[in-house]
Amino acid sequence: MKVATRQRAYLREAFVTLLLARLAVSVVAPARLFAWAERPPRHIRRFAADEAGWVAWAVGTIAARPWMNALCLPRALAAHAMLRRRGIASLLCLGVARDGGQLAAHAWVEVGDRKIAGETEAERFTRLTAFGGAVAP
Repeated sequence: MKVATRQRAYLREAFVTLLLARLAVSVVAPARLFAWAERPPRHIRRFAADEAGWVAWAVGTIAARPWMNALCLPRALAAHAMLRRRGIASLLCLGVARDGGQLAAHAWVEVGDRKIAGETEAERFTRLTAFGGAVAP
């Protein structure tokens, strides 16, 4: 597959997945949303590291558009869904940090040791919980 064709395919999927994630955050109960995120992928593909980079790029590109207005939780949900669809085990992480006198929250996705979909701010947050079922070796 040509690079331009692959880019368009990933961008289309990221657009649809981000729209669904934004809708899910506003409509679906958090318990159901995180129960879905807890399930592992049906099939595990262990050697698909380059796919995670493509997913991170596509979600970041579409979410950065001003008309999308996607915050960190829909971004993380979309990336987690796209990775699960490809059989890549990932963790949807939620963390908190003090921002002045206020408490700030953030969501990001981890694939192995890499942080994607929210990686720029994830370093200053303390992880509270992670969703993404256990992967059998």
